[in-house]
Amino acid sequence: MHDEIISRRTALKRTMKTGLTLGAVASLPWAMPALAQGEQLVPFSDMPEDYSRGPAQPGGTHFLDTRQISSFYTDNQDFYVVQHYGQPELDLNSYKLSVTGLVENEREYSLSDLRQKSQFNIDAGFECGGNRGGGLFQGLIGNANWRGIRLRDILNECGVKPEGKEVVFFGADVGTENIRDTDVEQSFARSLPVADAMRDVNMLVLQMNGEALPLFHGRPLRLLLPGYYGVANVKWLTQIHVQDRRYMGRFMGRDYVTLKKEIVGGQERWVENSVTLIQLKSSIVRVTRMGSQHKITGFVLNDGTPLRSVEVKIDNGPWQRAQIDPQSSQYSWKLFTLDWNNAAAGEHTLVSRVTDINGNVQPTAEQVPEKISRWENYAQFPRTLII
Repeated sequence: MHDEIISRRTALKRTMKTGLTLGAVASLPWAMPALAQGEQLVPFSDMPEDYSRGPAQPGGTHFLDTRQISSFYTDNQDFYVVQHYGQPELDLNSYKLSVTGLVENEREYSLSDLRQKSQFNIDAGFECGGNRGGGLFQGLIGNANWRGIRLRDILNECGVKPEGKEVVFFGADVGTENIRDTDVEQSFARSLPVADAMRDVNMLVLQMNGEALPLFHGRPLRLLLPGYYGVANVKWLTQIHVQDRRYMGRFMGRDYVTLKKEIVGGQERWVENSVTLIQLKSSIVRVTRMGSQHKITGFVLNDGTPLRSVEVKIDNGPWQRAQIDPQSSQYSWKLFTLDWNNAAAGEHTLVSRVTDINGNVQPTAEQVPEKISRWENYAQFPRTLII
């Protein structure tokens, strides 16, 4: 098994897949964004000079220094980490995944049972629902190749009853919440309507980038919902439960809830929505210099809707179409670059925007609906620097 995992990882790193093409944009030559010999980072003036982050630590939050993105796949050790009730270490020999509730056959699966089932791979990138520009500079982000079994295969094998409406996913990470002056033990959990749970891309993950799923990322089993914010991808998964009503635990009904103004039947109201599908977003994360030439690099994430274009604006100039990495696929991140020729000395402001095939355009901060929760920060993110 060890040799098989190593060989898969080696093959993965050597594979150059073609996916999203976006017409002529991806037909141009593409160079992965590792710094070339002699290429230098140009500091952003909106970041502290001593900005840095250390390696991932047990039980801690880990974020990328996005200026250092160097490949299409994020290394397992550097993929961002957020958890709410610590990082449980499960006994792999006694591990069980239970499927309960409104199913024809309640079942338990050992790790061996799961490994013997038909598996598939998918590239998927996502960000934390609280990822943002200021302070983190979009660092709660990552992109990986995942391998596992289809969630719907398990649900179909157990048989969801007609009255089953919601699928709840419980992790082994447990904490105590004080609710109405009472200490209540809570497992991290999220849920989906049955129809959404049956998407053929939803995965019960066993491997990440060709290796057995690491502890920080949910060993031995996690949920992956491509196109959803990271909070939906429950780690250390131990139970799938089907019920006839919406699940209203902390991370569906009280936290990771976006409170924003909407027009409801002609009336302006504050509306609460659980953080689910990734909003259309791009961000510039790096500018480099090679001699007198400069290159602008950034990323795009969304819910998997195909894209029409990614554009960059320099100061008050026109929007310029950027080049997208042709490795990009429906649910991966999309790294993009723009060659910046004849950059004048002085201070500059750079910003990107992405447009999907339905004509939806990433909004400016002023165009984003008024909201008072910190989730879903998808507005255009202007960057400043001095040449």
